[in-house]
Amino acid sequence: MPLNIPIALTWLRIVLIPVFVAVYYLPDTWLAPVAKNWTAMSIFAAAAITDWLDGYLARRWGEVSAFGAFLDPVADKLMVAAALILLVQLGRAEAYLAIIIIGREITISALREWMAQIGKTRNVAVAFIGKVKTASQMTAIIALLLWEPVIPGVSTPLLGTVALWVAAILTLWSMFHYLRLAAPHLGSDSISDIRASTTARPPEDRK
Repeated sequence: MPLNIPIALTWLRIVLIPVFVAVYYLPDTWLAPVAKNWTAMSIFAAAAITDWLDGYLARRWGEVSAFGAFLDPVADKLMVAAALILLVQLGRAEAYLAIIIIGREITISALREWMAQIGKTRNVAVAFIGKVKTASQMTAIIALLLWEPVIPGVSTPLLGTVALWVAAILTLWSMFHYLRLAAPHLGSDSISDIRASTTARPPEDRK
């Protein structure tokens, strides 16, 4: 397993997941509710920044690796899923919105794995709509974790809820977009392609 600064930042993002979740389980005598909101939001925001930073550094320093490309989206999905489940438990997000977003992430991850098996990864590469969805999603989570007023005249909970609805709508839209692109490759011919590609690989690469 390669270890460099970009991958270390990705691991840090994973390590920070239980940290920002645990903040809300601290006794109020240790950390006041308002301080919990600010602390958890700050930790999540820092983790979100590493999502951009690790990719930037990997490309700039020429340290892009297959393991890093695998670990980065896994860290992102774990972070988002943990935050959404926490927000549902706190009563700050609707469960069905969390289910839509988490379900989409699982579906598209499985789809990308399938397309990689048949050598069609480019067909489900990240589209612009996916980037907008991610921006809305991060805005929603940060606002709903914070919960405290920051911008005069703007309700932070309302901002987070609206952003979460936008993220959920874009989540469904982007999912159907990726499914439509992959649809021509989901037939029986794709199964034979997998068998052919698997047969062509050395035994040690089939594990």
